[in-house]
Amino acid sequence: MKILVKGVGVGGLTVAYELLSHGLDVTVACPEGLAGSASWCAGGMLAPYCEGEHAPKIFEKLGLYGIQWWNNVLPEDVVRHGTLVLAPRRAHFELDRFAARTKGHSMLSADEIATLEPDLAGRFQRGLFFISEAHFDPRQALERLMIRLKQGGVSFIVSTEQEVLYDFVIDATGSSRLPLDRNLRGVRGEMLLIRTKDVHLSRPVRLLHPRIPLYVVPRKENIFMIGATMIESHNNRLMSVRSMMEFLNAAYALHPAFSEAEIIETGVGIRPAYANNFPRIERKQKFFFVNGFYRHGYLLAPEMARRIAHLVLHAESENEEL
Repeated sequence: MKILVKGVGVGGLTVAYELLSHGLDVTVACPEGLAGSASWCAGGMLAPYCEGEHAPKIFEKLGLYGIQWWNNVLPEDVVRHGTLVLAPRRAHFELDRFAARTKGHSMLSADEIATLEPDLAGRFQRGLFFISEAHFDPRQALERLMIRLKQGGVSFIVSTEQEVLYDFVIDATGSSRLPLDRNLRGVRGEMLLIRTKDVHLSRPVRLLHPRIPLYVVPRKENIFMIGATMIESHNNRLMSVRSMMEFLNAAYALHPAFSEAEIIETGVGIRPAYANNFPRIERKQKFFFVNGFYRHGYLLAPEMARRIAHLVLHAESENEEL
């Protein structure tokens, strides 16, 4: 059975890996390469409990499966140090609200925060610690997953003109389908990459800031990824001055030393989403379409890949939708 997977974001590569693991002949079409996609600009937080603040209950179960999937496939990349959620004193009500809407956490005192993250000692009086969560560098994960696929015999091509040659075609092209699927909408996300030797963090930190909540994710070589915004728009123009100022002000609130950091990259990603912010699989004859990951691509892609592999292997009825 020959399968063509279109797209090299997290959705496409996880599908290709699942199909390959079942012994199928897989080809991946990647006309634009890895860089530039929403997956490339992601934070890399594997945080099913934190995301449960606004997600349905099933999200937690599928997200925990996602952490385990990545840990099994790329154990050298996944860092299982949990997630720390903080708020300035004037926003402790936000911390209480967040705690009430999530599970899997413990409440920390100022001393306990300092034990987890010494560089934040004395800056916050209370926090939440989600010990079971994890993170990784998504760019490194995508690159290593592509290497694993190539080592397994997967071919990567530029053109998709020969779809007739394949038994099934899996379309995981993300925001490229926004003009073609009227049920999809674009959700714009913005991020910064900064470098500083003056701040050290061991895990992602979410700051429940009164004006702009943000997250800071540590990466190698003294680099931090800062992300926050969710704008209902498919406009992929460059980051605005206002967004940049809000990012930097919020980062300064987390630790003043971020004010001296080098800005090494800004990025914008358009994340396709359905009305319920949950991904969907649709089938039309030999074509499968998987899309709508919203901000949960790295957590939910493994489960959606597992479902597609099941559908392909069992050749279920036409026009099926999950």
